Amino acid sequence: MNQIRCKYVGQNNVSCHHPADEHSGFCFWHDVHAAKNTPDIKPQLEELVRDGYSLEGFALHKAKLSGANLAHANLNGARLFQADLSGASLFKTNLDNANLNEANLENANLLGIRLENARLEHTYWGKYLLQELLARNAQKAGKRIEAKQLYGEAEEVARYLTNESEKRRQYDIGGRFYRLERVMRRMQMRPFSGEWLWSKLVDMLCGYGENAARVISFSILVILISAILYFLLGLHSASANGLVVFDSQLNAKDNAVRFMECLYFSVITFTTTGYGDFSPVNFSRLVAVMEAFIGAFSISLFVVVFVRKMTQ
Repeated sequence: MNQIRCKYVGQNNVSCHHPADEHSGFCFWHDVHAAKNTPDIKPQLEELVRDGYSLEGFALHKAKLSGANLAHANLNGARLFQADLSGASLFKTNLDNANLNEANLENANLLGIRLENARLEHTYWGKYLLQELLARNAQKAGKRIEAKQLYGEAEEVARYLTNESEKRRQYDIGGRFYRLERVMRRMQMRPFSGEWLWSKLVDMLCGYGENAARVISFSILVILISAILYFLLGLHSASANGLVVFDSQLNAKDNAVRFMECLYFSVITFTTTGYGDFSPVNFSRLVAVMEAFIGAFSISLFVVVFVRKMTQ
């Protein structure tokens, strides 16, 4: 009696060689109704990979593959919906056209992975990339050469995930990995060099153009610090024809009113509005000049970041 072969036909019209169930017509691995969430699935898959078999089109939804060694595996078109691939080795694994919706890829080795046309909705990438974690541990252990190499690998993975996310218009995820790519590049630079300092400053100000909230937080901080300096150094009030400055002889309420006037002046200076009702005196002039310059820069930066995010 001839054994029924699986009717799955993959890329380049290559047929599956596994025996099929007589009812479904598909083998165990390609049958979407066959349960793949049992503990014995992982060692079976690893054995197939070691023996050089293709896993193309395998239906592995909800499979428990945590820590599995699937390096160099061909999982083109595989169904990995809600699969647990945390800690798995996916080094140079082909996952083109695969369904990775809601899959768990936390701490998986994604170096060299292929995700062309893969479905990545609600995929969980974890808080850190594996190479990023290894690099930081190596750096703490004083292994600088190893850490630099791992940071380079993390940059490569982040760059690839940025491009793949943007192809799918998943701009939030793409933005996250773009910033990570830049951070990993900075970690390979000589600390406190000019290039390193500039990269760090851009990250602090706006998260490399991905975080408008950082621009707002920085602006509020500058306004508050400047207001405190005006309060200590003094401002000239055109309406009261006197000096607005902290005075220990006054009660808390009167000093609070003066501080609010300094805060008001700080806001209009930061926004380069200037109504003329207050003016800086002595060293307050230096503070006002610096705040106005920073304010003009920050507002322009916020507009750029905001428009960039809104047009994505």
